Order: sequence, then structure tokens, then C-alpha cells
Amino acid sequence: MIHSMSSTEALGRRHVVISPGTGIEHWGTEFFGPRSSVSEAPGPQATMSDLNANETVVPHFHGTTQFQLFIAGSGTIGKAGVLAPLTVQFKDHHTAYGPVVAGPQGLSFMALRITTGVSAPVYLDKPGYREQLKPSKRRNWMSAPVHLSTDPVMQHRKEAVWEPLFDVEKIDDEMRAHVLRIGAGMSVDGPNPGDAGGYYVFVANGNLLKGDEELPKWSMVAVESNEAGFKITAGDKGLEALILQFPREE
Repeated sequence: MIHSMSSTEALGRRHVVISPGTGIEHWGTEFFGPRSSVSEAPGPQATMSDLNANETVVPHFHGTTQFQLFIAGSGTIGKAGVLAPLTVQFKDHHTAYGPVVAGPQGLSFMALRITTGVSAPVYLDKPGYREQLKPSKRRNWMSAPVHLSTDPVMQHRKEAVWEPLFDVEKIDDEMRAHVLRIGAGMSVDGPNPGDAGGYYVFVANGNLLKGDEELPKWSMVAVESNEAGFKITAGDKGLEALILQFPREE
């Protein structure tokens, strides 16, 4: 199936949530699926979190593989990782990371999972977390910040540009992550969904057309692996999108 969600629609449902790790109130938005899950269910799962200024998310892991996008504000991750928009993290299932610490202007990030699975966070400061670990490649990769084009440069591009976010020489499975840049009205074929575990198209800048629907910045499309394909088409502003392809699960 191909799932789409406009950021305008999703962010209209932004609400207060309580961090399960600290009990602190911040804000959450569900794009696809539930905010957290402890069992498998059909369809993708994508959520957004808006942290308070200087808030900390304590170290934890999830049972599902995910891409995490740091889209607004500032912060740090782990001991030395500086977070600035737009930074992309790829994290295998059962791979711990953190702490994530928001800067003085807060921090907004999205967690994108191609399937709904055991995504509820398991915190390293709680007893019993080791018993919940399972074998994994344990990749926890951070991209350099993605620089977005000015409006006229984006709109008037004549050729499609694909820029890898991670060193392809270090990838030994189907995972891929690119920035796609195309001008107004241009169309390109997305990856073959059957070659991997499916993928997301995330609108980082400009607008994406899906049929009669115009999807603005921070909207997304999830293309499951059973689809024949997906045509990526820019609207009248041009498009800069993250194409985030998941590995096949073991």
C-alpha cells in the first residue's frame, strides 16, 4: 500500500503527551499508526515529538528499525553529536542511543518506521532492559545536516539530483538514504519498493504532488514493499525530499 499524510492535517492534531521516560509533558503528533506499540499491526508508524527547551530524553532503544529526522530547534545526542536541522539518523532495531538533549529553543524530531511493531521505548535506566535486547547490526548513524535550497534555485532546477546521506561503501544491505532535488513539475521514479523493505518520501522543502493532493513541507508518503512503484512529482515550488529506504528485516 501507499500511505500519504499532509503535515497540515497531522499538525492540526498536535497534542500534549507525557514522556514515558521522564514523566515530563511535551507535544506529540501522529502521522501514521499509534504513537507507541507493543505488538505488530498493519501499516507504517510515524510520529513527531516537540521537546521543551533543555529537555532530555534518556537513553533507550526500540524493537523496530527507524529513521529519525531532527527538523527544528537544536540539541545534542550522545556525548558529542550536535543536532541541527535537518539531521537524519538511521538506527537498527534493538540499538540504544541517547541521551537526546534539546537546546534553549526546543527540539522537534520525527520517528519513521515502515512497519508498526514493538516500538515502545526500553530505557537503559530501568531494570530488565538487557533481557529485551535481540541480535541486531547495531547501526546508529547520523548524517551531516542537509542544506536546503533557496526557493528560486529549488523551483528552477532542470535535472534531478540524488545525494547520498551515508557512505554507501559501509552499507551491506538494502538500506539507502538520499536527498532528492527536482524542479517545479518534474517527475522521477522512486526506488523499486520490492528491492528492499519499502521506503518513505519526506518533504523537506517545496511540495510533492500525489494525484490531486498537494503535500507541503514536512508531509510524507510511505511506500510499502508490496507496491509496484511510486512516481515522485514536484509541485509548482519544486521539491527537496528525503528518500529513506528500509532494509529487509531478518
